[in-house]
Amino acid sequence: MARACYVCGLAVTTPTTPCPPFRRVSPDAVSPSLFTRRKYWAEQFGTAAVLPTSRAEMDALGWDSCDVVLVTGDAYVDHPSFGMALVGRLLEAQGFRVGIITQPNWQSAAAFAALGRPNVMFGVTAGNMDSMVNRYTSDRRIRSDDAYSPDGAGGLRPDRSVIVYAQRCREAFNDVPVVIGGIEASLRRIAHYDYWSDKVRRSVLLDAKADLLVFGNGERAVVELAHRLAAGEATDSISDVRGTAFARPTGTMPADWTEIDSSDVDDAAPPGNATVGLLSIRRGARPRTDRARTVVRMPDYDAVVADPLLYAHASRILHVESNPGNAHALVQRHGDRDVWINPPPIPLTTVEMDAVYELPYNRRPHPRYGNAKIPAYEMIKTSVTIMRGCFGGCTFCSITEHEGRIIQNRSEASVLREIVAVRDHTPGFTGVVSDLGGPTANMYRLACRSPDIEAACRLPSCVHPGICPNLNTDHSSLIQLYRKAREIPGVKKVLVASGVRYDLAATSPAYVKELAGHHVGGYLKIAPEHTEAGPLAHMLKPTIGAYEKFRALFDKYSAQAGKKQYLIPYFIAAHPGTTDADMVNLALWLKKNGFKADQVQAFLPSPMATATAMYHSGKNPLRKLRRGTKAGDVAVPKGLKVRRLHKAFLRYHDPDNWPLLREALRRLGRADLIGSRPDQLIPAERPGPGGRTTPARTFKTQHARRRAG
Repeated sequence: MARACYVCGLAVTTPTTPCPPFRRVSPDAVSPSLFTRRKYWAEQFGTAAVLPTSRAEMDALGWDSCDVVLVTGDAYVDHPSFGMALVGRLLEAQGFRVGIITQPNWQSAAAFAALGRPNVMFGVTAGNMDSMVNRYTSDRRIRSDDAYSPDGAGGLRPDRSVIVYAQRCREAFNDVPVVIGGIEASLRRIAHYDYWSDKVRRSVLLDAKADLLVFGNGERAVVELAHRLAAGEATDSISDVRGTAFARPTGTMPADWTEIDSSDVDDAAPPGNATVGLLSIRRGARPRTDRARTVVRMPDYDAVVADPLLYAHASRILHVESNPGNAHALVQRHGDRDVWINPPPIPLTTVEMDAVYELPYNRRPHPRYGNAKIPAYEMIKTSVTIMRGCFGGCTFCSITEHEGRIIQNRSEASVLREIVAVRDHTPGFTGVVSDLGGPTANMYRLACRSPDIEAACRLPSCVHPGICPNLNTDHSSLIQLYRKAREIPGVKKVLVASGVRYDLAATSPAYVKELAGHHVGGYLKIAPEHTEAGPLAHMLKPTIGAYEKFRALFDKYSAQAGKKQYLIPYFIAAHPGTTDADMVNLALWLKKNGFKADQVQAFLPSPMATATAMYHSGKNPLRKLRRGTKAGDVAVPKGLKVRRLHKAFLRYHDPDNWPLLREALRRLGRADLIGSRPDQLIPAERPGPGGRTTPARTFKTQHARRRAG
């Protein structure tokens, strides 16, 4: 009897091994080391103490010009946690003279010409955050502060910074190549739903009028582009760099390429796993072609604007074609231009990661800021990154989409050397390493047991609906790293502040014991996100039972260590797939467990996320999409009223929310939850002076925590 192949989802008779068409890794999946190229001639100028941000600083270095000018919406901090510093130091190590234009006045092109004409290119980024996420709340209210600005000042970057900055660079020097990158460009590389304007926008590559776009972890692409442009190669001839997107006139498909037409949903797609499957191909079974010369045609811009189902289909294609071991190039038509998206970059090796993170950063804000505090720097200045990537695949999160699901690790020795550097060179170091982690705390050195399976797999997550049996979950390397880190002389405490993937942690009681015994400062943030099966399935998060299992271990080992420590759980309101009834049950769980949250978060549809496709289209792109059926329909809490209600359930203890919650509970037929019994959610009203109604009792709002005992 045919079953679904556990790798590709197609029907096979023996699902114990991957199907043959997917055993091969793309022939261009092997990249040279970042540091094997011959250095650019300007290496003779040596290493700058700090990358220059003005002509005066360039003069002091003896530079008549910059080879590369990076433009960023963040304050310049020479620390590897800040993208412009990492890219700048990497290009400097390649021999280029790199200048930085930081938080420029975007009202004219003058600020973008401040360092003169760059010899090779402009590199443009919004900064460490998408500028719209940085500037607006999930309720579209403008934020008053900016953690990446001096003294947290707001208003120092424009909306859609990448577009504005790139256009100003073009105005300043119209003959200089403009390359955009960073998370804002990465997550907007195709036609995407924009929550803030409530419409589908074009690829940011076109709106920015840039020459090339770098997405994902950009080191390989940036280095290759810089060397090729410096050698005189024209931007319109560079079309083969992984991790880049470019535009060309429609109808100019290279003669030696094969196009797979997936511009519409396929009602006759081959059978397969309903939650995974393959991208739909209109002409039936998947053709066996040369992957390196095959491009998948996505629904075009006009089509995804007009048809939400096709928007969901395009999102499905993008996410299926995300594994660097088997991804095809993608193409999407925008009017008379085709936007090509090459396969994702090959992950960095451990040797390369070590070299990137041990470049000569001075680990401080630029001296131009004087005594001003940069909140984002203050938060991470004594933290150390040990890995990149996340194989969780949470549909609302941008980490997997940007950094990929293959974990890139630093060596133990490199991490320990950086801790020593933090100890010796970070002003105000008190002996506490604030975080040893990355996108997740405990995926260090975790990977698929089989390189062949890893290169072939098209699953969106390695841990949903359960932990894949092919995933190595051995935490011993991380435990050893923690122990060696805290033994470094002068280090009093090593904390873990990155989010712990609790379902993975629960597979290793030894890890939880190490964590609870030595690396928690009283409270540990953790993100179950919800308690109900419906929302969790649409998030690709584990069941609440996995959280309970981890909590039992955490409480056990905290008690053994003689410590009173608490988990601080985070939950999301108004996520696609969440009903009002789901929020009632979540609120009851919170009350039963003694949790009272002061600050809560509502789902924010970030560009390109799978959950954003659900929000916009009302369809679940994790499933095979069909016309004329309600299969895959998603309940989407939209509108300010329902979003406020869902947030109110998370803050069931706030008297200001009780009138709204009473009305909702009555509407839902759950008036039995209104009253003063312990099993009821909120108090009833009672007559007050003058006949007015007052709450039956008052709850004191406090920081989110679980009561001891």
